[in-house]
Amino acid sequence: MPVLDIEIVVRPEDGLPKGLAAALAEAAAEIFGSGPGQTWVKVRPLPLDQYAENGGLAEEILPVFVTVLKAQQPAPEQRRAEARQLAETLAQVCARPAAHVHVLYLPDGDGRIAFGGQLLTGDGA
Repeated sequence: MPVLDIEIVVRPEDGLPKGLAAALAEAAAEIFGSGPGQTWVKVRPLPLDQYAENGGLAEEILPVFVTVLKAQQPAPEQRRAEARQLAETLAQVCARPAAHVHVLYLPDGDGRIAFGGQLLTGDGA
């Protein structure tokens, strides 16, 4: 059930390559060990003029922001390893340095998200 929202900072003259969302979904599914149709990815470009860092931004830094929603988060040590894998693997797919890929884990989705109107609950209800 992992759902990833990915924002990629792009220069005005650049866009996102075709097939990027599919490539990111396949890469993430491999990390999560998901079967077909179980990892969902939404990708959006974030224009460089809509992104800033205090003190200025080095022109070569184009970050990737990854927000992860899972039914239940793994234990902290497993999450640490998973975040590192996500940063390294998604960086390769996006042709960015892993140091510029930032991963945010949302609270557990169990009991908070409904697919097709059906609330996801760990109790099977």
